[in-house]
Amino acid sequence: MVSIGAVARRVRAYGGQFLLLATLTLVTTLVISGVPRIVNGHAQEGLRTHLDAVPPQQRDVTYSTGPLVPTSEGGSPVAARQGDLATVEAGMPPVVRRMVERRWFTAETRPSRVVGPDLAAKNLLVDLGLRAVPGMEEAGTLVEGRWPADAPKGQPVQVALASHVARELNLRVGSRLTLAAPGPVSPAAPPRAPVHVVGLFEPRDDSDGIWDGLPPLLRIGEPPWDGDPFIAVGVVDAGALNRQAVAGWPLAFSWRYRLGADGIDIRELDQVIDGLQQMTREAAGRDIVQGLDIPLRQFSAEVDSARTVLGVIAAGVLATLAGLVVLAAGLLVRRRRAEFTLLRARGGARTTSAGRSLAEALLVVPPAAVLGWLVGGLVPGAPGETRWYALAAAVLVAAALPVATLAASTGGGRRDLVRARPSARRLTVEAGLLVLAGLAVVLLRRRGLTPGEVDPLLVSVPVLLAVAAALVAMRVYPWPLRLVSRLAARARGSVAFLGTARAGRSVVAVPLVVVVLAIATAAFCAVTAAAIEASRDRAASRVVPADALILGERIAADTGAELERLPGVRAASPVLREAGQRLAKDAIGTETRLGGVTVLMVDGPALARMAREADVDMTVPAALLAPAGGTGPLPAVVSPTVAAELADAGLTGSAFVSAQGQRYEFRVAERAESFPLLRADSARFVVLPWQALPRRDYAAVPTGFLVAGDDLDAEALRRAGDAGQSRFQTGGTVAGREPPRGVEVLTYADTRRQVGEGGANGVLAFGFTAGAAGGTALGLLAIAFTVLAGARERGQVLSRLRTLGLSRRQWRGLLLVELAPLVGVSVLTGALVGTALPLLLNPVLGLSAFTDGVQVRVAFEPGLVAAVVALGALALGFAVAVEALNNRRMRLGEVLRLGEEN
Repeated sequence: MVSIGAVARRVRAYGGQFLLLATLTLVTTLVISGVPRIVNGHAQEGLRTHLDAVPPQQRDVTYSTGPLVPTSEGGSPVAARQGDLATVEAGMPPVVRRMVERRWFTAETRPSRVVGPDLAAKNLLVDLGLRAVPGMEEAGTLVEGRWPADAPKGQPVQVALASHVARELNLRVGSRLTLAAPGPVSPAAPPRAPVHVVGLFEPRDDSDGIWDGLPPLLRIGEPPWDGDPFIAVGVVDAGALNRQAVAGWPLAFSWRYRLGADGIDIRELDQVIDGLQQMTREAAGRDIVQGLDIPLRQFSAEVDSARTVLGVIAAGVLATLAGLVVLAAGLLVRRRRAEFTLLRARGGARTTSAGRSLAEALLVVPPAAVLGWLVGGLVPGAPGETRWYALAAAVLVAAALPVATLAASTGGGRRDLVRARPSARRLTVEAGLLVLAGLAVVLLRRRGLTPGEVDPLLVSVPVLLAVAAALVAMRVYPWPLRLVSRLAARARGSVAFLGTARAGRSVVAVPLVVVVLAIATAAFCAVTAAAIEASRDRAASRVVPADALILGERIAADTGAELERLPGVRAASPVLREAGQRLAKDAIGTETRLGGVTVLMVDGPALARMAREADVDMTVPAALLAPAGGTGPLPAVVSPTVAAELADAGLTGSAFVSAQGQRYEFRVAERAESFPLLRADSARFVVLPWQALPRRDYAAVPTGFLVAGDDLDAEALRRAGDAGQSRFQTGGTVAGREPPRGVEVLTYADTRRQVGEGGANGVLAFGFTAGAAGGTALGLLAIAFTVLAGARERGQVLSRLRTLGLSRRQWRGLLLVELAPLVGVSVLTGALVGTALPLLLNPVLGLSAFTDGVQVRVAFEPGLVAAVVALGALALGFAVAVEALNNRRMRLGEVLRLGEEN
């Protein structure tokens, strides 16, 4: 019968050690409970930000019908269809239905030809549609007249128009129109309808979703070709549409639902995507249009990649915590070795001591585990399904102490001999671990990962590699120590000799593995984060390879000089980009029957200079640095796909490409997978050197400008770009009828910020920060365990040496020499493993999801060397401080009198 009081007294007697075990248990369950909540919270916030950046129209789910000819049954077809607004919503999957923020019903006629005196006065060809939308009167403000009502039979249809639409069409309140029925003109067609404009309105909020139907209510649809009509839509009462339906006019209906991020749970993201696909398949005879699944899939891919990286970090942290639990249990058993030996001497079985330890662990571990779980539950964020993981962790921690007790009862002999040979069994196990780690890496790289799932092989690879590296370091590092010890024996003084001799005899197996695991986790986070940041820089420079980029349609060439006169601008260089251009065999345009290409013209020397001044990581190909005035084909940088097609067509020496109606002869000088100023997925492009273009009657006109400078004013750049577009449009023989669309101004700083913000970047940043900080802290704690594990033996040696005349300064030097090899080897090995992990796992981690599609390249970081040295110095200083504090507590003068292992 186990006495609870006796167990409690033993726990109190060794309170410090049991408190350490309880703290590790609490931290472990806190990590298992709280970290998923933090991750889900960051992911939820990232999803909200991601969806807020999506155009509102893309978040709409629209059900619609084609024009329907009403049946002979009576009643109101509009009212009957409006009742389906709630029915359709009720039929959505629950995860999608919870996302619905607003909903609109629309009944309308298809635009058809309308005529009237006011239209004829301006010679306007117009098609007009009639639309009834409930809630229109609350969303709009009357400027003139009144809202339309249901006119008596035989009276004109009353319609209200947006004031901007009416002004463009020369209409006003009181305008009389005649509207033809939709569909082909035939004797059986429904009769024409007289229309009376009774009101003009403006929107209270033009961003309100009620105005987002197609064709739009607030503006005119421009004719795509000469001779095509303008498209306009007017607002009518639902009763008027019912009357037109009775007269035989076909009506179309739509039910539109706007989805928001507030109703979606990040844990149900995959179900939402599946629900949208299910709605597309089960439209029940209606047409359905939705585009939300595309940004949701993009975000889901980012979250999956972030969770994959977090899985690697979590594996390292939890494995380190498990190692610390083993060290804590071993330290506790080592302190109680005399007690367990006495129990055996009095006839107790090996299991007796283990039973004692189990009872003590059951008194300490479960309350700590519950407390850690409850504290983790206070963290904001949606919980994860980690209850069983926490339970398993608590069981393993509770079992660690009795297992360590059993292991200690079988040990014997000295373990501090540098020449002690490991057993064949141990060597076999260590060799097996090395082979297993190598096979795991090869298998993981060959088969890849399943997105969205925690792969056991992936989370085991970092642990296996760290353990394997620690085993190799443990077997290798005594050899140089032996050589140093021999050299120190010939030198004056005993500090170096004694320190190296004791360092070589230290038992470092488990502590070394734990320190390597912790430091490897921290180094992995630091190296991967640095690689992602560098790749984001390249992603931003691919879009804006200077300080700013102005993009428009066609901009006057003298705009470059105007830009250079602006404050802060040092230089401006023209850019021309045109997509969908054809390749030709000769100057007259003989078809090559190859696909279209994107033509890009840049001033190579200016681009190189701007990239250098803006500190942008890019190298301009030599082909684009060709001097002006050359003869023959232009040297071009071509995508591999286009280069291969030209080679197959026998055009490697010379081919022609069009740009702005001019053909330019070029040759393939260099190949490139991608090029700045082009889309990341662009696989068909030809880049030509602007400065080497031949003289033509009609010179190439820039479609943009690269700008280099400091403290650039984006608004000033935009105004200069817009003025350049206007000058080009109005400066020719034929002026454009409509003003050009405003230019787009992109700055490198804004582009770089956008690449690093939004999406699942918050999840990734939290993982790297927590992994680096946690790995470093746990590594220092493991070093403290290592120091405490041998503290009593070092205390005895120190007492003897102090008796023989060792000074306090020599004692400190002895500590540094003894601890420096272990700390240095563990920190260095961990840093090397942490650096190698991103190189080995990069192909399967999917990190390009966070860099705008740019492949992440893991490279050597000079700062890593300084960080490792600083961490090693910190760890060594921490180890010496722990040893000094422990020696002060033990009172070294009494160690020889109290020590049992004299």
